[in-house]
This record gives sequence, structure tokens and C-alpha cells, in this order.
Amino acid sequence: MVSLAQLAACGIGRGGVRWRVANGRLHRLHRAVYAVGHGALPSLGREQAALLAVGSRGVLSHRSAADLWGLLDPTDGPVDVTVPGAGRRSRNGIVLHGSMVSRRDVTRAAGLSVTRPARTLVDIAAVVDDRDLERAVDQAGVRRLAKVGDVRAALDRAGAAAGTGRLRELLDRLGGPRLTRSEAEARLLALLRRSRLPLPSTNVRVARYEVDMLWSSRRLVVEVDGFAFHGTRAAFERDRVRDADLQALGLRVVRITWRQIVDEPEATVARIAGMLATSPEEISRGTA
Repeated sequence: MVSLAQLAACGIGRGGVRWRVANGRLHRLHRAVYAVGHGALPSLGREQAALLAVGSRGVLSHRSAADLWGLLDPTDGPVDVTVPGAGRRSRNGIVLHGSMVSRRDVTRAAGLSVTRPARTLVDIAAVVDDRDLERAVDQAGVRRLAKVGDVRAALDRAGAAAGTGRLRELLDRLGGPRLTRSEAEARLLALLRRSRLPLPSTNVRVARYEVDMLWSSRRLVVEVDGFAFHGTRAAFERDRVRDADLQALGLRVVRITWRQIVDEPEATVARIAGMLATSPEEISRGTA
């Protein structure tokens, strides 16, 4: 990608640009922004073109920044760019957000100017639903992109921007009374007893793993995650390999978090009860 200003700095005037466009050497992407040689854009090409279109003070933000950091699923929507000031009009393929962003909240990634993960969470809090926001916060922790303290500091710098109150409430909820793994297991077992559900075997060896809870006749394993916003990428990947190995042995694997046990006990018990009511054979036959 190249801008009209960059072409001029190389000695190519407007007439030269028009000639190159007519001959297919330049392909117009935005006003005064062109792709060189062909119109097929590389990875992050749309984002690079958008930043060229808005000038050097623009920074990739909101959903586009979340996509880059892996906090949300990628989308084909317009590119989000934040520029200083207010009252700027969006253009085709670009959504402009007028806001002041502290230098501490901006970095470079993949060659692009982008909001840091903590500031990105602040921005998307105003534009995504509760489920996606919580998932993005969790991914920031799993990928070790931002700690809770980083997000709170970014919230303070953002002032009263839209979505800040909502994000603060989520952080407060995630930072509530956490349980160790053993405490979480004990509380879940108490819920099962009160609900008169069959009790599992606990801390059972299955192949090379020790699982938290096993209902062998129903081929069901429940793994209890004691903490939230703490995992590392390596731990996240290890858990997925573990689950896949257990499933290859014909087991169904359900993960329950401490927050689900504390905040959603009825829904958690109902989820387990539903799994216990369905046999693996019914699932394999498609009759469940």
C-alpha cells in the first residue's frame, strides 16, 4: 500500500498517479491510498490502508485492534481507527472514532499503530455484548496480554468514555471471592448432594491423567478450574490437549469454573444433570 503523499515524495505527481492507475500499476483503495501492482491485499492489508487513509495520527482500535490481538473472532466489517478530536466522519470501509488516546495506550504490532490490549478492552466495552466482552477479557488473561491492573489503569486514563462503567463492573465480578481448586471441588460436591444427583468418584486416575470428578457409568468427566484471569497460553494449550486425549478414550469432558459455581449454582447443577441424564450411547446414536 502507498499514499498519494508517499508517491509525491518519490517524485510521482498526480499525472503519474493517474497514468499508473489507468495501466493497472496502482489500484485505488481509499481516497489518496493505493495498492501497488495488484488489488489483492495481504494479511492486515485493509488495516494498513485504513491507517494510511486517515494520516499519521490514526491508531487501529476497537474491534479491529481486538481482532489483531486475538481477543475476538475476526470479522469482515469496516476497519476501526481512532483519531484525535471529535466530529470526524467515517468513510467507506473505515469507522472513525474521535478520541484522545494516551501514548501509554498505543504500541506497534505487525508494523501497525494499534491500541494496547488493555485500552482495546476499554474501547470494545462500548460496542460488544456481555458475552464477547467477558470472552475478550478472559483471552487477554490467557494470552498474557494484559493484567487486571493494566486494564484498570487504562480505564482511569479513559475517564468517562462509553463502556468504562460496564468494564469496571465485569472486572469487579471477576475479582470476587475466588476459590482454590479444592475449595471449588468441595462446593460443587455440596451442590450435587443438595440436588440429590449421583456423586462422582473424585481425583481418579484415567490413563495418564488424574481427573477431578468421574461418573464412570455415564462416561462423564468434570474438571474444575479454580481461578479465572490467571492462565498462561501454555496452560490453556495443555488443557485442550488433555481434553482431547480424554475424549479419544470415549469420555465426555465438561469444564466448570469457580465463577459458575459461585454465581450460577443452579445453572451449573442443571448442566451436569443434563449430561448425566444422557448416556454416551444415546449421543452416538443421535437420539439425545
